Amino acid sequence: MKITILTIFPDFFDKFLDSSIVKRAIAKGVVSFEIVNIRDYSLDKNHRVDDHPFGGGAGLVMRLEPLVGALRAHSGKDTHKIFLGPRGKRYSQEDAIRLSWKEDILLVCGHYEGVDSRFLDYVDEEISLGDFVLTGGEIAAMAVADSVTRLLKGAISEESTKEESFDGSLLEYDQYTYPVEFEGKKVPDILFCGNHEAVKEYRRKESLRITYEKRRDLFDRAPYDRKDYEYLQELKKGKKTLSRREKDALEKGKRFVPESE
Repeated sequence: MKITILTIFPDFFDKFLDSSIVKRAIAKGVVSFEIVNIRDYSLDKNHRVDDHPFGGGAGLVMRLEPLVGALRAHSGKDTHKIFLGPRGKRYSQEDAIRLSWKEDILLVCGHYEGVDSRFLDYVDEEISLGDFVLTGGEIAAMAVADSVTRLLKGAISEESTKEESFDGSLLEYDQYTYPVEFEGKKVPDILFCGNHEAVKEYRRKESLRITYEKRRDLFDRAPYDRKDYEYLQELKKGKKTLSRREKDALEKGKRFVPESE
């Protein structure tokens, strides 16, 4: 995949491209990045890319010519062009998955009081991170690029992306590691029972519980089966019970805690 980012602050992305999963994905050839300075396409001798809004008002608006010039110079027929702005569709994991299927995406970072609205006719979609105001689109571009890159085959292990928050509209279950007990706070015994099916059931119920308690909006659209439904009825009554499989696993299972490496 190729990801192109149009910005007036190209240096903003130096650390991003040289860190963590993104750096490794680039090294493996999984993804390539091109950071384009919109100022290079300004028709002004001082490389100015903004001007005062017609009709008055505070702040400055990004001009159309440098934006369109940069866009056309760095996109092709199959490039999916995205403007990062507050009026766009709120970004979700489903969008990250959808974009990860594309071969070529281009992200445009707005700044100042926004862009000349006519520019939106030149992009395929507008995306927003949420209902808050950022100084510019650079942070949003990094968030989108990171979320898409990690889904590309070879970027990280496939197992790492199988059970994550927002997968199937549910938040991920709680995770634990060493020490087993700290200041009276213990790791749940079920995780040491050795019964993988019981652990899987426990984690599914925990995902339902956490989503129900923290993100009711996600919970309301999450798919669930009959067993889930039965557990949810208990949850809504304030109960938290173990299934027969979980009880058997705890009673019969050997408590095995692997040594810390």
